Amino acid sequence: MIRLILSLTVSYLIGSVPTGYIFARLLKGIDIRKHGSGNIGATNVFRTVGKIPGIAVLLLDALKGFMAVALSVGFFYDKNSSMNIEWFCIASAMAAVAGHIWTIFLKFKGGKGVATGLGALIALMHQVAFSCLGVWAVVFAITRIVSISSLAASIALPVFAWLFNRPLELKALAVTLSILSIYKHIPNIKRLLKGEEKKLV
Repeated sequence: MIRLILSLTVSYLIGSVPTGYIFARLLKGIDIRKHGSGNIGATNVFRTVGKIPGIAVLLLDALKGFMAVALSVGFFYDKNSSMNIEWFCIASAMAAVAGHIWTIFLKFKGGKGVATGLGALIALMHQVAFSCLGVWAVVFAITRIVSISSLAASIALPVFAWLFNRPLELKALAVTLSILSIYKHIPNIKRLLKGEEKKLV
């Protein structure tokens, strides 16, 4: 139990690192929350700070999710534990995503968790993760709108988890991340319905 608590704490803190906020502060001296969409994620950094910083934030946010899973296996999981290793990793992955969405460093107001969730999925079920990334890329190529692409990938996530016949616990993770992502995109959905959602490029 102590190892699990440590893993969840470390994973949450890793996820909480507000990379978008940090990049905006360091490179432009601005609070990213007061510019563009107000989100600290890669898309807003891409629009507000620049393409390269936006891509860097995307990769670092994904790395946070990957690291949470890797550390939970490499440092915290006890092979003699009665807890299934998949559930242990899933709990750490969700802690990292929660950290990104509700970061302790910004009064519990963060991003949408898509990139961090992707990083965790790459560590846990890479076939599913890259299939969703493929869906994202195709939809983005057609629409040039990040939110539609992310929503499409989120909806496809549990579908691919079933198609690749992942274990039940990973299917549960896929459904949870999908629902959470759709929920965090509600403001975007409202803008899409009004025709107000902007294209990225």
